[in-house]
Amino acid sequence: MIKQVNTAPGRPRSILADQAILQATLDLLAEVGYQSISIEAIAARAGVGKTTIYRRYTSKEELVADAIESLREDLPIPNTGSFWGDVDILTNHAAQKIDSPLGRQTLALIISTASSNPQFAQVYKTKYTKLRREAFSQVLERAKFRGEIDKDADIDLIIDILCGAIYYAVVFMPTTESMGVYMRRTLAILFGGIGSK
Repeated sequence: MIKQVNTAPGRPRSILADQAILQATLDLLAEVGYQSISIEAIAARAGVGKTTIYRRYTSKEELVADAIESLREDLPIPNTGSFWGDVDILTNHAAQKIDSPLGRQTLALIISTASSNPQFAQVYKTKYTKLRREAFSQVLERAKFRGEIDKDADIDLIIDILCGAIYYAVVFMPTTESMGVYMRRTLAILFGGIGSK
């Protein structure tokens, strides 16, 4: 059979197909893990053709990253005029997501997948992690400008330490306190050493 060539503008992407693909990916991640997932299996679970997926994603890594991100919400970076005012908004928002069972599972999934697959780690870092780091850097740079933290504070290292503490808490759950309290306490200890003199 000869395919009809459509010279008109392409049809809009199906939102239902998008949702089905992302949900199928998440379901298979939970059932078989990242290494055992294939585009064929995702397509079959979602009820779409492989070409439907390849029109949307260039790789399995990109698809898995988007599927995981579909469970997360971003918060516009606040600008309350004070460092701790901004931090309280950010930590409260992050804690609401991480403290839920789904939030912990999602973050644990990101950690385990990235640690076992360099390609996924690079895609996720470029598409999502880098943007979040840049946003939090704005909060820290404003704090430097206002003299709330030392002008020579290493912003990248600050973010690394905070992220490391969060990942540790999620994987090993060393504390029974809420994630919001844990994050703020971590920052308070950290900034006690780099606070403006």
